[in-house]
Amino acid sequence: MVGENRAQDLRAKHDAYGDTFRWHFIGHLQSRKAPLVSELCELCHSLASESAAKRLTIPALVEVNLSAEPTKSGVSPEELPALLEAYPDVRGLMTMPPATATPEDSRPYFRRLRELAEAHGLRDLSMGTSQDYRVAAEEGATYVRVGSVLWQR
Repeated sequence: MVGENRAQDLRAKHDAYGDTFRWHFIGHLQSRKAPLVSELCELCHSLASESAAKRLTIPALVEVNLSAEPTKSGVSPEELPALLEAYPDVRGLMTMPPATATPEDSRPYFRRLRELAEAHGLRDLSMGTSQDYRVAAEEGATYVRVGSVLWQR
């Protein structure tokens, strides 16, 4: 599967490669982009608002902002139950921890996401990037978002 984080790039890449790949949307989901994501993708990793939920028609992971960083998207853990109730096809959760000095520093965020998923009976966890995917996998990630590690020479 291939993840794309910009809806405008999703359209162009899908036009170029079609269904050669299974497409996932991993970027911030705006309500107005939800129909396009629904048309081209099999899973959205970044549902974070009821307005987007009203326009999305594919399974989703809810993005949870565990670090409470204002520059990051996602619902707070306290807002999670309401979004789960508003969107019946949630398969799991996603998070992006703050930038850290070492991969191990991301562990508490990954562990907390796993605990939240377990508490709500959700099975999928999208967490970890090229810098910390090993720690994410140890904490139960079912999806990791690697990119730069694939292209290093």
